[in-house]
Amino acid sequence: MPPRSPASSSSPSCPSSPSAFSPSSSPSSPRDVLVAVLRGAGCVFAEEEAELILGAARTPDEAAAMAARRAGGLPLEHVVGWAEFHGLRVTVEPGVFVPRRRTEFLVDQALAAVPHASVVVDLCCGSGAVGAALAASLGQVELHAADIDAAAVSCARRNIADHGGHAYVGDLFAALPGQLRGRIDILAANVPYVPSGEVPLLPAEARDHEPLTALDGGGDGLDVLRRVVAEAPHWLAPGGCLLVETSERQAPAAVEAFARSGLTVRLADDEELYAHVVVGTRVR
Repeated sequence: MPPRSPASSSSPSCPSSPSAFSPSSSPSSPRDVLVAVLRGAGCVFAEEEAELILGAARTPDEAAAMAARRAGGLPLEHVVGWAEFHGLRVTVEPGVFVPRRRTEFLVDQALAAVPHASVVVDLCCGSGAVGAALAASLGQVELHAADIDAAAVSCARRNIADHGGHAYVGDLFAALPGQLRGRIDILAANVPYVPSGEVPLLPAEARDHEPLTALDGGGDGLDVLRRVVAEAPHWLAPGGCLLVETSERQAPAAVEAFARSGLTVRLADDEELYAHVVVGTRVR
């Protein structure tokens, strides 16, 4: 994945549950103390992050401990235990890739491409946020998710359980039940696409707290993408779509890989989210 936005970047729009204790306007209020700790650690959105921590904490001591973990560099989503994604509150456990808000664009593109999908697969699922968002929008679907990281799959199972989803540990398509071949309407693959040489340049939040398998895409960042694209036509239903997020720089090579696989390909982008999604359709 490319460098993630700061964990606090989504804070202004994140709903928070009522705190077990209400911040006051006094200089020594719990909120002010947390804001000072977070601001001292360089958190740009210290006020919003403090509100989220207060909403998640059950006691002032717990809030102080959470703020200390955040100040120590832990992603906010790992501190509070959830991330907002496509209108959902998605559980995000420590060590699991944090869903990026720009990936909501991939979800929207999938819904527009196959609005009546009945079989959905979230490949390289991480927390399962994409699969959960698709199922929440589509209604009754057969939902599957897979990731090579066992911690991610454990987290994904929790997030897709309400949708009757199934999650598997394994390497790409090898993790999926064979009966899905030729039946998938939406194949969302949020593959890692940071070039190996650029991983050390990622923000510490991602580099130190998210699995390398969710970040490192090989020499040019497209190794996993090429593997997915090569096999996808065998798994897609006629009219089914493969959707993969990539960077602006990598988009031309990604489009070429899709075309070589025989898929009808288009590139979609959203300048505001800085999101680039390659969409490939298996022709009927």
